[in-house]
Amino acid sequence: MTSTIPAAPPAPRTPRGRGGLPRRLLRGPDADPAWARPALLALLAATGVLYVWGLGASGWANAYYSAAVQAGAASWKAFFFGSSDAANAITVDKPPAALWPMALAARAFGVNTWSILVPQALMGVATVATLHAAVRRRFPAWAALLSGAALALTPVAALLFRFNNPDALLVLLLTLGAYALLRAQETASTRWLLLAAAFTGTGFLAKMLQAFLVVPVFALVYLAAAPAPLRRRLWQLAAAGGALLASAGWWVAAVALVPASARPYIGGSQHDSVLELALGYNGLGRLNGEETGGLGNLDQDAGWGRMFGPVVGGQISWLLPAALALLAAGLWATRRAPRTDPARAALALWGGWLLLTAAVFSWMQGIFHEYYTVALAPAIAALTGMGAALMWERRRTPEAAAVLSATVAATAMWAYVLLGRSPDWHPWLAPAVAAGGLLAAAALAAVRLLRGPVLAGAAALAVLACLAGPAAYAAETARTPHTGAIVTAGPATSAGFGPGRGGPGGRPGRSGPGGRIRGPGGPPPQGPGAAARMPGGRAGLRGGGGPQAGGPGGGPGGLLNAGTPGAAVTAALRAGAASYTWAAAAVGSNTAAGYQLAAGRPVMAVGGFNGTDPAPTLAEFQRLAGQGRIHYFIGGDDGRGVQGRGGGRAASTGGSDAAQRISAWVAAHYTPATVGGTVLYDLTPGAG
Repeated sequence: MTSTIPAAPPAPRTPRGRGGLPRRLLRGPDADPAWARPALLALLAATGVLYVWGLGASGWANAYYSAAVQAGAASWKAFFFGSSDAANAITVDKPPAALWPMALAARAFGVNTWSILVPQALMGVATVATLHAAVRRRFPAWAALLSGAALALTPVAALLFRFNNPDALLVLLLTLGAYALLRAQETASTRWLLLAAAFTGTGFLAKMLQAFLVVPVFALVYLAAAPAPLRRRLWQLAAAGGALLASAGWWVAAVALVPASARPYIGGSQHDSVLELALGYNGLGRLNGEETGGLGNLDQDAGWGRMFGPVVGGQISWLLPAALALLAAGLWATRRAPRTDPARAALALWGGWLLLTAAVFSWMQGIFHEYYTVALAPAIAALTGMGAALMWERRRTPEAAAVLSATVAATAMWAYVLLGRSPDWHPWLAPAVAAGGLLAAAALAAVRLLRGPVLAGAAALAVLACLAGPAAYAAETARTPHTGAIVTAGPATSAGFGPGRGGPGGRPGRSGPGGRIRGPGGPPPQGPGAAARMPGGRAGLRGGGGPQAGGPGGGPGGLLNAGTPGAAVTAALRAGAASYTWAAAAVGSNTAAGYQLAAGRPVMAVGGFNGTDPAPTLAEFQRLAGQGRIHYFIGGDDGRGVQGRGGGRAASTGGSDAAQRISAWVAAHYTPATVGGTVLYDLTPGAG
């Protein structure tokens, strides 16, 4: 097992005179097998169907970002800054790049579920295509197809590419960066290296510092494996560092150059600063749990077992043991290859991506959600395809046959464990997968003796057994509507979590990964001061209504979910809205989002996402109210008004108590009126 797999060099292009562009698109390069391009097109088409089918059922999906899309579709200023509302009171707590494709689609096709979610699905198809191209650079066509299928069927990928969180764009950009880095490594190309840095840096504008987790891996792989003198490699990496900073920093610099009075407040920060947001709330605070205004230390399940845990395991870990085993076997098989060997460089790149990112996710003590693990999916899928190709090439050796057999058996048995966590969901599937996997493993143990159709059948059975579990989870994810801020793929597990569907009838929650307090099955605290009233001073309910949640007189949602107000409240917000800058104000971005999406008018999110940002301050709110720029202040749907209870979440995390002070001031100076079950305070001058 010491020789390198015969590299599949970049295939020559089909000459232009032989069928033209249509033939080249349908047939592919002449060096490819005749079935390779049709199989790729079929894979991409099936991925598109999986990611688009039934998208309309998810409504606004994550209403927090849907409201920002609505704002960006109405205001170019809100588009550029990523504002929560078209009047530009405050931004979302991420950079705006992930919102831009959705907002452009909404401008073209209107603000609706499809214009918001279809761009995400297309990003998923593009990611699968990019991963296929990356693996195909140095491995057989079948290995690239296996990697693409493994990515497409990863449950958390099927979730996030059908949802409007920033992770979809982040994963696409990082996969493009990995592809460009591999192209750069082949020939020491400065152009491709700069492009890899630009893709990765742009990922910062989707989800900030998470994009930079792969940077050390990219840099080390290029430094170690590029076919160029050391001095050239060093100055190339220095230039790539500049490209990385430029692509990540241009928007940050633009925001810094705009006076604070001329732009929205930077949500998620305590001092109206993008750098504070990047380094604190969305940076080191996620690692140590000390993000100001965040959720506090949530490290109850931190450790190496997190990726295999009761909820996270079903999201991402189906092929994780196989990827790790094949990574180790592949590195051993290529240990004597030249320094610049592209196959080993590819293994190092995807393996480093997987190990470093998984380690951070496993040990981070701040906010961690199960869907973050979608960032691992391309690396796991790539390693699965590449490692399988390396071992299959050497299948006549006892060592490779043993690796193939053991990997298939372990993958099938791990799938049996994961499927067993949902014992009432297709109970026949787990034993079928285990039996098929063990049968395939037994055949692969004797692979040296197999020939022809028997050999092909053993390989097909092995692939089927390994992918059946995640495929079933992905199909369940696609048929299930997902709404709210925290969502998970697949069916409910024995840990007690539903699939993050949100809305009425959701399963009662319990303490889950990261120690987040799941809701007790009833509605969360509503209205001003809600953040301070969450149980235990922590946070949140899973899921949470979309457009279909609630009904007439339905509540406004809660800290991590946005419901749909009833017709009476919506009509009140729309009445005379043109005379006001904001039709209403409400504490917390999700609460505000539900009303804004229903009314189609700007609703100010007091305190930002968590209700702990100092935006606006009490003095600023009093000035805006006095100028008649805010029509209503939205209280709870329980008739208790807007009084905060003090000493709650804002105090426990060091965030601002401005929202509580505003709530108390409104309650002291204005008269509440109940409209459709929701408390409204008319802030029109003279109404107090």
